[in-house]
Amino acid sequence: MKKWILALSLASGVLALSACNQSGSDTVAESKVGNVTQEDLYNSMKTKYGEQALQQLVYEKVLSKKYKVTDKELNDKIDQLKSDLGANFETTLAQYGYKSEDDLKKTMKLGMLQEKAALKDVKATEKEMKDYYDNYKPEIKARHILVADEKTANEVKKKLDGGAKFEDVAKEYSTDTASAQNGGDLGWFGSGKMDPDFEKAAYALKVNEISAPVKTQFGYHIIQVTDKKEKKSYADMKKEIEYQVKSSKLTSDDINKAMERELKAANVKINDKDLKDALKPQTSAAAGQ
Repeated sequence: MKKWILALSLASGVLALSACNQSGSDTVAESKVGNVTQEDLYNSMKTKYGEQALQQLVYEKVLSKKYKVTDKELNDKIDQLKSDLGANFETTLAQYGYKSEDDLKKTMKLGMLQEKAALKDVKATEKEMKDYYDNYKPEIKARHILVADEKTANEVKKKLDGGAKFEDVAKEYSTDTASAQNGGDLGWFGSGKMDPDFEKAAYALKVNEISAPVKTQFGYHIIQVTDKKEKKSYADMKKEIEYQVKSSKLTSDDINKAMERELKAANVKINDKDLKDALKPQTSAAAGQ
């Protein structure tokens, strides 16, 4: 999912550029030493954000004519991102310059449109999809208590074996303060999302079983799996598997080639000489996973 979060949202720049031409007054700000006009503001923002803002507007207009991103698709991506980031979701948005979840959705939607355009040129063989399915592990839901040393981990395990509530012990002992506030809950996760040693131990557990201390690079964990999803049949998963195999192959070059193709088909021309380079290929929001 990190391929979606790494792109900074330019929506605020786009909106501000548009607003400069929509205001009823030519003066944006007044002072004793002089005023700031719409033209002053527009030219300043055009210099700083013009190429990127124009690129975003053109890409969205061109792509939305041929490709569709439904509200469900977009919300599913947001929900997955929230699951991946957990309690760090809001902090991460701020870190990468997003003002809100709606702000993020604007950039994510464009990335998804670009991805759909580029995936047309990517192939997934039956063997690749079967191999993916054979190695696929359904998501599990787990909670943990993280401590610094094995002695403390054994103490924690003893308390749990003695009937202490997992959530209470997590709040008391766990050094993973973010999850500790939620009783150690890590939510749902799949293969490749966690530390390999943690993941191996978690997937070996039965539902509600509590592990012995598990050592990872972060310390010692006591893990409890609270739920598991069933593995669907290959036929039921084939569409999702095809998408996963194709998207794993996707590169920034694929995105750039797709955008060149779409812009050419739409006969896009830039009339503003100051922004003539706005549509030159750049690393896309949808690539770089």
